[in-house]
Amino acid sequence: MACRKNVRVAFAVVVACFAIVSRATVSDALDQPDPADPCYDGDRARRCVPDFVNAAYGGHVEATSTCGVNGPERYCELGPTSQGVCHTCDDSQPKRRHPAAHLTDPNNPYNATCWRSETLSAQPVDPASALPPPDNVTLTLSLGKKYELTYINLQFCPKAAKPDSIAVYKSMDYGKTWQPFQFYSGQCRKVYGRPNRAVITKANEQEALCTDSHRFNGAGSSASRVAFSTLEGRPSAIDFDNSPVLQDWVTATDVKIIFNRLHFPSAPPESSAGSGAGSSSSSSSTTTTTTSTTTSTTGSILGDGMDPKSDSDEPLKGNKTGADLLMLNPDQELQGHEPEKTTVVVPVTTASPSAGRTYHYAVSDLSVGGRCKCNGHASKCIPSGPGGTLVCDCKHNTAGRDCERCKPFHFDRPWARATVRDPNECKRKYLTLLD
Repeated sequence: MACRKNVRVAFAVVVACFAIVSRATVSDALDQPDPADPCYDGDRARRCVPDFVNAAYGGHVEATSTCGVNGPERYCELGPTSQGVCHTCDDSQPKRRHPAAHLTDPNNPYNATCWRSETLSAQPVDPASALPPPDNVTLTLSLGKKYELTYINLQFCPKAAKPDSIAVYKSMDYGKTWQPFQFYSGQCRKVYGRPNRAVITKANEQEALCTDSHRFNGAGSSASRVAFSTLEGRPSAIDFDNSPVLQDWVTATDVKIIFNRLHFPSAPPESSAGSGAGSSSSSSSTTTTTTSTTTSTTGSILGDGMDPKSDSDEPLKGNKTGADLLMLNPDQELQGHEPEKTTVVVPVTTASPSAGRTYHYAVSDLSVGGRCKCNGHASKCIPSGPGGTLVCDCKHNTAGRDCERCKPFHFDRPWARATVRDPNECKRKYLTLLD
């Protein structure tokens, strides 16, 4: 009886071993690389990346303000004076619609389709109100997957004013949290609490900077464009494959753009000619009032020892509003920079209703250049599942939506991102049967 029992045990062990070997053989056969696969050079693994694309193309953009959504509305384009030709936008009329979908449709510079915000009125900021200042308009783009971004480009519509202050944010967790990516402003310290054109070193490579460069970027189409290059001027960019800091810096699942302040054009000469003695207040297109607004007295926002009324940046031209002093949303507070609030009296200029029709944001194209993030282990991203969710077509025995881990039973070496020198292919870990 004991002999028969031993035979049965031995037979079971042989069957189990045969099953394991057979499964491994089938798996190895399935893992054989395609000769045309860019992730392999013959039977040797090599680093591969998806094609460079405009990740925003055809994407869904949410806008907090769109012209004509709440009924017909008039807006005016800029002309030789502050007022140009006026039009009507109406979301119920196809030829008069200016939806956010126009931001990511095919871009034709000779026949631009524009998203337009509702017209803005130059109003004083009410410090008692929980609402953001009237200039604040937000565009939010979901990429649907992690991408490694190279640039974000905004092309503004012809005859439209380029905003003075723009904040760019990114999310790495599908909109749950947001991190600053880049700021633009003619008054970086006053608006965003950051120095203008700070120097980037290895110590602050993952820090969002502020610049006024968008005010001086040439003529023609480039004059109506704001382009942010994610790696420009960052020292470790030359060795990107070996810089986890920059790899994390360029990674995003969502992009948020907040227009904080529109640079109002100067009033035409005829509108201010009657502002001298003997002229009535109605003869001027603007009236000056006094109001209370909120600003910061700490060095974290204005810099140590700085007068709130002064700024090292160049002064802006045109009509000023109370928003010129500080234009941060509640969700835009900088970490570690909670300013002490105080109330000061500042002059505020409000525009007449007729002049206000010119003031709106108008963008013809939002493009986001980058690659689907696959950590060097896939050459393309493909739709998967009922919802068509994008996932990496992982090679090198890797798995996960971003090829961020090794496949089961392929743990003979730790997972690592592929580089030009080493593809870091995950290796099968074979079991050794001991007597």
